[in-house]
Amino acid sequence: MSTASTPASPTAPAEKTNRIGLPKSAYMGGKSTLCSGCGHDSITGQIIQAFFDAGIDPKNVAKLSGIGCSSKTPAYFLGQAHGFNSVHGRMPSIATGAHMANRKLKCIGVSGDGDTASIGLGQFCHLIRRNVETLYIIENNGVYGLTKGQFSATADRGSAHKKGDVNEMPPIDCCGLAIELGCGFVARGFSADFKQLKSLLEAAIHHNGTALLDIVSPCVTFNNHPTSTKSYKYSKDHELPLHEIDVIPHFEPQAEIHVEPGASREVDLYDGTKIILRKLEADYDPQDRAQASKVIDRARQAGEFLTGLLFFDPKRRDYADQLNMIDTPLAALPQSTLRPGPKALEEIMASLT
Repeated sequence: MSTASTPASPTAPAEKTNRIGLPKSAYMGGKSTLCSGCGHDSITGQIIQAFFDAGIDPKNVAKLSGIGCSSKTPAYFLGQAHGFNSVHGRMPSIATGAHMANRKLKCIGVSGDGDTASIGLGQFCHLIRRNVETLYIIENNGVYGLTKGQFSATADRGSAHKKGDVNEMPPIDCCGLAIELGCGFVARGFSADFKQLKSLLEAAIHHNGTALLDIVSPCVTFNNHPTSTKSYKYSKDHELPLHEIDVIPHFEPQAEIHVEPGASREVDLYDGTKIILRKLEADYDPQDRAQASKVIDRARQAGEFLTGLLFFDPKRRDYADQLNMIDTPLAALPQSTLRPGPKALEEIMASLT
């Protein structure tokens, strides 16, 4: 008497890995506790994809935040990265300290419009002024989501609360301010525009210095009604993309680059990565500071918001280079090097007299 053999269980396909051999699951974090449909979760998804595609080991990343709905999001990506949740508005100080201690870490700071443009405005300005190497993301919804939806400093004048109150204060444009302060990489995106957002994130990851990415990210609970200028509908109707963006990382074959003459602009980053900006309606030069400020102001007056790479300056040195710091991270130096003896201190004091 013969028995039939049990069929073998199908083998699950191997998970795709990136250039350093890590699967995408290595870039995931905890489960989101934000409201269903929150724009912040869309940004989290693109951060995960961008870091996976860039082949950056999560263990070589420091993720930092302040206080607010946006500042909860680092828990939802790069679970193996170093993390620090600071007090309200103080994330830039923590980012500066982390970069000074170990400049080999890739710093990503996630903040909100309240955390950045109100209590943290001074810290934001000095981070940019120093040009600390940080990918600074503002998840901008125009309200304080954790404290029941009051207007934030980025809310547009004339925008109405869902209860009917109208904001009479002029907004702070974080991108315009960053350009004025000399930030070397300034971009604006929309959380629902996945393709453009991922390209902007990839470009910002490869930038040397402070890279600001202001992302309009609608609050589905308090600011997604018809009278809001930061709702999904208003944003989709009034978004004005400057260009289509492609990023060719330094580790990909440069022979794959195809740029149509007269229709595109090529921008080189310090590590050999290239950004390809394909013209849409206007011939826009992201390295023209005056033009960038002018078009931002013009769009604001028209009730539109520009998305894309607004300004880029490849010549600025980052903070660590300005201080002539050594390549070896301070965190890796022995105490004997970090703590000079009495003779060295006496020489330093004598040099100051």
